[in-house]
Amino acid sequence: MKETLLFLFFSFLFFSCKTTEKATKWKGQPPVKAVSTNTKPTQKQYKDVFNLGDNIYVTNNFDGARLNGITRINDTLISTLITPENTPINTSPWYAFKIWSKKPTNIYINLTYLNNVKHRYHPKTSIDGKNWNPIEPINYQLIRTDTTSKSAKIAQLKLAINADTLWVAAQEVINSTDNKNWIQTLVKKPFIKSKSIGFSKEKRTIEALEIGKGSNKKMIAVISRQHPPEVTGYLAMKSFVETIASDTDLAKNFREQFSTYVVPMVNPDGVDNGHWRHNVGGIDLNRDWSNKNQPEINVVENYYNSLTKNEKKIYFFVDFHSTYHDIFYTVNPALKSNATGVVPKMIQQMGEELNLDPNIKPSDNINSVISTRYFFNTFNAESLTYEIGDDTPRDLLKKKGEVSAIKLMQLLLEQN
Repeated sequence: MKETLLFLFFSFLFFSCKTTEKATKWKGQPPVKAVSTNTKPTQKQYKDVFNLGDNIYVTNNFDGARLNGITRINDTLISTLITPENTPINTSPWYAFKIWSKKPTNIYINLTYLNNVKHRYHPKTSIDGKNWNPIEPINYQLIRTDTTSKSAKIAQLKLAINADTLWVAAQEVINSTDNKNWIQTLVKKPFIKSKSIGFSKEKRTIEALEIGKGSNKKMIAVISRQHPPEVTGYLAMKSFVETIASDTDLAKNFREQFSTYVVPMVNPDGVDNGHWRHNVGGIDLNRDWSNKNQPEINVVENYYNSLTKNEKKIYFFVDFHSTYHDIFYTVNPALKSNATGVVPKMIQQMGEELNLDPNIKPSDNINSVISTRYFFNTFNAESLTYEIGDDTPRDLLKKKGEVSAIKLMQLLLEQN
């Protein structure tokens, strides 16, 4: 029998990360700065099934899990430790584990973090790992460890557990296997192919979807999941891509002229290892587009470079992410591209149809540190970072992805 006390973790120095409160419109993240992207060490989790006594069990032994320490405090309280893969790091404290008991019981679980890290994601539960629901507010509270703290250091959950496994996670658990399964559902259509374009640092396959005719000289590019916890962006990306791959007259006409090339999971290692932000090289991949020190970025770059031969052009590029609130990071609309003006029009028309007031943050900074700037500079593609809020309702984010794809197809067909 394993010891029920597990605290295998390194001592971390955390850098403070102050979040911006949402006012009329969230101001978004500060301008991106170039940083070193040389490989750094990362922490590996110890994975097992942990017997906490009284026939209560917890496990982190699955892809996408994050649980660095766990102990039983008393009959009704369990304490966990959630730590990142390395530091400094964006404070996106991902957690995911499973819990069950041989007899029905109620249990409290404390999610705890080290200094200068605040709890971010509202907990979600699932009984099958596929269908997820936010935990009810009555069963969830944030606790400050001292009166001077400006943020919660502990999130406490009350769970009713029994012999059926209960999944608990920061967001829906969607790992690289789930991504492959989604790809396989799409390639059943005759105009869609999947392709292995290379391998991650831990030799996981990085896969691409190719939608439309290979002979088309006009292309759009879509990527997602550079940052492992950013599940809401991934869900919006799926809706966006499925709309382009649909059987509507608009989608069929679009595929006659434009082909769509999608890398839906750029960072499969980070996703499967339950990382907060980085790949297993310890690097934020969306800071490596100018240096290209990490294999995942080299794979994706080489793939899109290979597509732009024989006078083929990428007219539009979108990178789906998640953040605190919905926001669009755009290139200055005054700058010319292969599809000048399509991004602001797409966002405006999507907002009008869904009765939303989109939060748009253009940037004059066109260095190639992040994907959006890289695709604009390298391919002259109209480029967009599409950010979905952590708590954006799932029906809404899927609708945003769908309507954005419809407006994009209409605009590109009109313009070209």
